[in-house]
Amino acid sequence: MAVKVDIILYILEAGEWHGAAFWVVVCGAAALALAALAGVACWLAKRRSALAHKLGGKRGPDKALVFQPPRRATAVRSPGSATHYLRKSPSPTAPAPAPAPPAAASPQPASAPAPPQLPSSGATSPHSPTAPEPAPLSKELADATATEKIKPIDSDTSEGKLGDLHFKLRYENEKSALVVSVVSCQGLPGREPAGPDPYVKLQLLPDKQHKVKTRVVRKTRCPVYDEDFTFYGLAPHQLSAITLHFVVLSFDRYSRDEIIGEVVAPLSALQLQSGEAMALCREVQPRSLKMLRVGRGEVLVSLCWQPAAARLTVVLLKARNLPKMDVTGLADPYVKMYLLYNGQRIAKKKTHVKKRTLNPVFNESFVFELPAAAAQAALDHVALELLVLDWDRVTKNEVIGRLELGANGAGSARHHWREVQAAPRRQIADWHKLKE
Repeated sequence: MAVKVDIILYILEAGEWHGAAFWVVVCGAAALALAALAGVACWLAKRRSALAHKLGGKRGPDKALVFQPPRRATAVRSPGSATHYLRKSPSPTAPAPAPAPPAAASPQPASAPAPPQLPSSGATSPHSPTAPEPAPLSKELADATATEKIKPIDSDTSEGKLGDLHFKLRYENEKSALVVSVVSCQGLPGREPAGPDPYVKLQLLPDKQHKVKTRVVRKTRCPVYDEDFTFYGLAPHQLSAITLHFVVLSFDRYSRDEIIGEVVAPLSALQLQSGEAMALCREVQPRSLKMLRVGRGEVLVSLCWQPAAARLTVVLLKARNLPKMDVTGLADPYVKMYLLYNGQRIAKKKTHVKKRTLNPVFNESFVFELPAAAAQAALDHVALELLVLDWDRVTKNEVIGRLELGANGAGSARHHWREVQAAPRRQIADWHKLKE
């Protein structure tokens, strides 16, 4: 028993020594853990400070990390006069801005004269009124102010006229260039209650290679453009053979642009001096008068109806005696066809463009698939609409004439359609005059 007690005492003594060493180790580990936690806390504090700096605003170390509310949206200002390629023309029918009320001035002696008020620097048009106006903020506002100034038109003298076109010419020998400045139009006809949306298309004849156009000015009968177009590579001896061809059109967003008139200005009758600008004014002439005199031409069409296949074959052979669409006496015609069922267009086709001819030969065949109900009704509710157009690279193509073949047609068109109904599976051709 005494031995056992000694052993227990030895173990207890040994356990006490090992217990003291254990606590030393534990305290050291705790110190290391606290140091690590302190390091992590310092890193988190720095990260929070950097994030707060990015969000904007300096915060104290004791403030919480909160997100700032979104800033209020502010309007973006236009870049000003640097944007020469963007000129927005406001409507002249809009009410004019009221002049700014005069500021209350301090009392002055009666003998002191009032300082003169200068006119607007942006009104470059010769037709603008001479009344003093506040200076515009930018060139775009100046152009808009000049555009809105409309010259009063006498209804008695403007009846039956299409207005005038003002332009300038200048030739530069050093650059072998012809500069054409489209200034303005005056007294254009009012096609709409608020006025047309006019623009001017210009090309050099007889080559028809240089084609340009002005911007569209909204809702005005007296647009102001002041746009310069420079044509390079023209020697002085070539000017006499060049003719300026202006076409005044009214822009339409949803349909084809309407032609108001044209101006033809041959340079052979002008004496252009190098470096000197020549101001000219020409009356806009109607373009439809020549079509009334010579007609719109004729077209040869062949039709074949196949009831079993519910198919209508259209062969556009040729056209003849088309009107001259430019001063050179030529045109670039092509034909567009629409298949109508109960008055609605259900299919369309078109031919290739035939360049520089008034008697084009197409020889192109087109097949239209008809609805089953239309085939059973023997083409009574079917019609074929043909449009002969003059192709143009710059602007929308102009319609030369129209033709509608169907049971509800008139004259030769109705007779031709009846023959096709009475003789199915046969090609029947006939000439038809184009209409407006």
